[in-house]
Amino acid sequence: MALIGWSLSRALLEHVDGHVVTHVENRDALRKMGWTEGREFTAIDPGVIEDPINQVSDVVRKVLRLGWTWRTALSTVYYYYFEHLVWRRFGEAVRSGAFDIVHRVTPISPVTPSLIVSRGCRSAGVPFVWGPVNGGTAWPKEFRDVLQREGEWLSYVRGAHRLLPGYAVTRRAAAGVIAGSVAVWDQMKSHQERCVYLPENAIEPDRFALTEPTSAPSESPLRVAFVGRLVPYKGADMLLEAAAPLIRSRRLQVEIIGDGPEMASLRQQVVEAQIGHGVTFSGWIDHREVAKRLARSEVFALPSIREFGGGVVLEAMALGLAPVVVDYGGPGELVTDETGFRIPLGPRASVVAAFRQTLEELAASPERARRIGAEARSRVYRLFTWDAKARQILEIYRWVLNERGKPDFGMPLR
Repeated sequence: MALIGWSLSRALLEHVDGHVVTHVENRDALRKMGWTEGREFTAIDPGVIEDPINQVSDVVRKVLRLGWTWRTALSTVYYYYFEHLVWRRFGEAVRSGAFDIVHRVTPISPVTPSLIVSRGCRSAGVPFVWGPVNGGTAWPKEFRDVLQREGEWLSYVRGAHRLLPGYAVTRRAAAGVIAGSVAVWDQMKSHQERCVYLPENAIEPDRFALTEPTSAPSESPLRVAFVGRLVPYKGADMLLEAAAPLIRSRRLQVEIIGDGPEMASLRQQVVEAQIGHGVTFSGWIDHREVAKRLARSEVFALPSIREFGGGVVLEAMALGLAPVVVDYGGPGELVTDETGFRIPLGPRASVVAAFRQTLEELAASPERARRIGAEARSRVYRLFTWDAKARQILEIYRWVLNERGKPDFGMPLR
């Protein structure tokens, strides 16, 4: 989320005269990037409320083994205070017409209301743009066991967020809502006339300019990469199960990039399946180096069964890898039939079987993987750079300012 906030804000400031208001924890990073506090940005410190909440949150989360839903719920509490401080600092400027638009980029979560829109933007006549908003994708009923392993018990009562102060008015008063996924679009049924579909993730072309996709001799094993936290819902175990026969026959190699609590069980799975010769565990790698490692492969496989955004899928596509993803949540909206493979969501056995069949087809025809990867790369550079996204959001700004009709970029993006 921090990466999205920084990347999108920087891209937007190439096109508009804006001022970024951010959490104090981002101050040093922005200064290192050459930004001047007070001119380009203002840092807000909600620590007096945030710090004790985080301390309690971490203790409860460890004791009860709760997942990310718990952390999101608690962060909503101190975000009210953050916006209180923002309005105290900028409320008069908004009321006096110093800003044409107030745009809340982060937090991405749709469960975190905004008090700014109700406290001042609406009465001041200043359009409030909210988003990209993403999250809330339901846990697949076929993977309830994974929900339990992730400790996402609060998912059963997630609907309680509708009772939060400001929930309804944020949706009613926002001049424009950027829906980052089809799931959020569906959640906004009563407000879709003010929603524009636009996935939140994008790539910075400079990071990939010097990392051209590599090509392997046709007789080499197909190289498949996985990138992500090694947690149950990411599905690295399903990838290894699907790939095992191909690895044993030396038609395929898998590189697992990432670390997490599932590392030990994944290593044990490799030993039991006798596929150690074709699986590499690279562990945690600095984000700036991941592109170089990805570029060694022809296929990117992500069997995640509950992925909201899928930014890593775009990064792999930008490098010319053919993506193979579960058609549920963000990845299924980034990949098209011409630029990758979308595996239907179903019971674990069906997901594994479909991944295996796709990998078998690509191992038999590596040139097909490279051809699809080239199409994927073209799609990303055409539609999913931060500058392209900033230009799309500029059209949303023009819309809420009544300078044009409501934009429609397609769902998925055309």
